[in-house]
Amino acid sequence: MSFGVPAPDTGGQEAPVCPRHPDRVSYVSCQRCGRPACGQCQRPAAVGFQCVDCVREQAANAPVRRNAFGGIARGTRPVATYTFIGLCVVVFLLQLVVPDLTRALLYAPVFTAGLEGVIPAQPWRMLTAAFLHSQSSFLHIAFNMYALYILGKVLEPAMGWARFAALYLIAAVGGSIGVLLLSPNPLQGVVGASGAVFGLFGALFIIQRKRGNDVKQIVVLVGINAVLGFVVPGIAWEAHLGGLLTGAACAAIIAYAPRGERQSTIQWLGLAGVVALLAVLTLVGVVRLPG
Repeated sequence: MSFGVPAPDTGGQEAPVCPRHPDRVSYVSCQRCGRPACGQCQRPAAVGFQCVDCVREQAANAPVRRNAFGGIARGTRPVATYTFIGLCVVVFLLQLVVPDLTRALLYAPVFTAGLEGVIPAQPWRMLTAAFLHSQSSFLHIAFNMYALYILGKVLEPAMGWARFAALYLIAAVGGSIGVLLLSPNPLQGVVGASGAVFGLFGALFIIQRKRGNDVKQIVVLVGINAVLGFVVPGIAWEAHLGGLLTGAACAAIIAYAPRGERQSTIQWLGLAGVVALLAVLTLVGVVRLPG
């Protein structure tokens, strides 16, 4: 013998069915549109339930919340920061097991031993080098990823993930251009996210100034790292300087663009202008390279 709850008396009319699942009878109606909704299509509302279609329609029509610098506010979780950290860690692990990966992706203005020059033959190395790290010391990637995590937690929610990601990548290229223009040894290969990380330091300085906050600690921290670049061998201070200036320039465009309907357009056009300037500086650097 089976037990169940008897269906309500419909007075001879057909039982209501869910519009999305016609094979399912539902006596629960959406509080917004009044249509039946089965258990799979019900979504809790302030009073009763709403159907999934009404919930989606409300979400699509809801006003977009933006932060102070025009980015879409999506909470405090720095998704782009975690993504960059994950990419660097994965690439580092691949460096340990794929012998030629570092050689294939590192950056140097001029190569020897039969390798073609990076520019213009292999310009992508100016960016891919930022996802590589020295295999001889875990401190290299550990320091860079820790700094990226700390800075990303502050900057990404402030400017939005898209602007943050663009700034980080542009600063990474800016670090390579710093090496191209300033390095006394164009044959030396360069790897590491330091240029991009210093770009975040420059961005944090600009953002904090815009907010009216104290920037002394940032200046001291950047100064200490700058000195280490000249004292400790094997550190490409040129990449640090290039990334720092590029990141500061990108952040200034993002932070000081006038608020309003055209804020986003001005910001992205400004970032495109920085990219164009970097392209010009790249051509200048290529002309200066030894033949």
